[in-house]
Amino acid sequence: MLKLLVGLGNPGPEYAQTRHNAGFWWIDALAARHGARLAPEKGYFGLVGKAQVAGQPLWLLEPMTFMNRSGQAVAALARFYRIEPEQILVVHDELDLLPGDVRLKQGGSHAGHNGLKDIQAQLGSAAFWRLRIGIGHPGVKSEVINWVLRKPPADERAAIDAACDRSQQVLEHLVAGEWEAAKRGLHAPAA
Repeated sequence: MLKLLVGLGNPGPEYAQTRHNAGFWWIDALAARHGARLAPEKGYFGLVGKAQVAGQPLWLLEPMTFMNRSGQAVAALARFYRIEPEQILVVHDELDLLPGDVRLKQGGSHAGHNGLKDIQAQLGSAAFWRLRIGIGHPGVKSEVINWVLRKPPADERAAIDAACDRSQQVLEHLVAGEWEAAKRGLHAPAA
């Protein structure tokens, strides 16, 4: 059962609309959908809120450290509230998926994603769940940093927003730990 939902991104207006902030977009949409309010919490190095989903209270977190220090916020909140890695869902941008694609998985490699890398290091575990929001790949490795820190064109942003919406429709399954049902709903071809 999930207890903490984390969206990854970089703080500041200059990054707000960039692909790397897809995790923040997801949390913002979820907070709006469930009437939750995110507020700065210095002790957790981020914006923190609480939502009720399927009768379960869930912590929401957007780390306000930069991406490569995301684990500082996640670990601080998880330790204080005794939340195990398996009870955490981290939502992040994914280069290896096209805009509009979304995938759920548990554990595995950080695949070079600095936010995931730091969360694994700070938690001492890779067993947390990941919701991977596709942002596409520039096609050339040397362009990746510029790609993730750039605003997507309107059609790609619409596809990313649609993926966020689709993934939130299976949130009740996620909260209940019904992973296979959630995956069936997420991994079905987009209509």
